Amino acid sequence: MRNKQEEQLLEKDTFVRKYKTGEPVVAICYDFDKTLSPDDMQAQGYIQSVGYDVPKFWEECTRLARENDMDQNLAYMYKMLQESEGKLILNRKTLEEYGSKVKLFPGVEDWFERIRAYGKQKGVIVEHYIISSGLKEMIEGTIPARNGAFEKVYASCFYYDDKGVARWPAQAVNYTNKTQFLFRIEKGVLDINDPGVNDYCAPEDRRVPFRNFVYIGDSDTDVPCMRLVNAYGGHSIGVYNDETGDKTKVYKMMYANRIKYFAAANYEEGSELDFLVKCIIDRTASNEKLENFHYKDKKEFTAKMNNK
Repeated sequence: MRNKQEEQLLEKDTFVRKYKTGEPVVAICYDFDKTLSPDDMQAQGYIQSVGYDVPKFWEECTRLARENDMDQNLAYMYKMLQESEGKLILNRKTLEEYGSKVKLFPGVEDWFERIRAYGKQKGVIVEHYIISSGLKEMIEGTIPARNGAFEKVYASCFYYDDKGVARWPAQAVNYTNKTQFLFRIEKGVLDINDPGVNDYCAPEDRRVPFRNFVYIGDSDTDVPCMRLVNAYGGHSIGVYNDETGDKTKVYKMMYANRIKYFAAANYEEGSELDFLVKCIIDRTASNEKLENFHYKDKKEFTAKMNNK
C-alpha cells in the first residue's frame, strides 16, 4: 500500500490522459511472441549470444521459477542478467539491437498504418497496443515500433543504473496482470503509475468501451485478456503460424470459448486476418451511431426525471 507521502507525490504528477471525442476508437491489442513474430524474441539472437542452446535456456528458467516460487517472467529476466555477465553489456541499446533483428510474420511491417488508414476512411480512430510478457526494449527496437506503430507498449522491462546498464526488473508482465492494461486503455489512463485508472467512469464517458476492443493472441497466456474482452462484447482473435499449419492452440481456445475467431498470422492485405479486422471496424462505425442515440435518449430521460 502507498503511504500518505507517496499519494501526495502522485497527486502532484501530471499524467497525460486521453479523452473521448466525437469519433469512436477501436483499440487493437496484440501479444508479441508467436503473434507478431514466429518465435520468442529472446531466442532470435540473445540466447545464442550468451552461448546457450535455446531449449536449455528456457528449461533452466522454468526450473529456477519452480524451485523458488518465482514468477516465470522474473525468472527469465534474472537469467538474462546472470548470463550476460562477462559476455555482453546488457543495456537498452543492446536489447534494441536484438529487437531490430526479430523476424516478423508476413505483412506486419505495414499492417499498423494500413489498418489505421482504413479506420480513418470509416470515421473510426484505430490505435494499436502491445501487451506482452516479452521485453519492451526489444519490442521498441523492431521496425514497426521505430516507425511509431504503437500507441503504447506494455511489456516487461529492466531498471537501468546511472551507467545505463540493466540491473533489476522494472516491470514484469505475466498472463494475469496483462488485464490491467485493458482497463487503462478503456479509460485513456495509459501511464502505468497513474492512479486514475481506479476512478469511476460512466459507461458513456469511457474512451474505448470494451465492445470496441480487439485482442489478438496465440496461446493460453492470452486467455485472461481474451476472456475479459469477450465478456464485455469485444472481439478476440487467435492466430497460428501458417507455415506449420498447427491449429492445436486455437482449437483449444475456441473449444473453451476464449476466442471468437481464428486465422493464420498473416497480416498482408487481403488475408483472412485483414478481412476480420476490417469487418470489426465496419461494425464499430455502425454500432457506435446506435450507441450515441442510446446515450442521448438516456441523458434526456434522466434530466426529465430529475426535474420532476
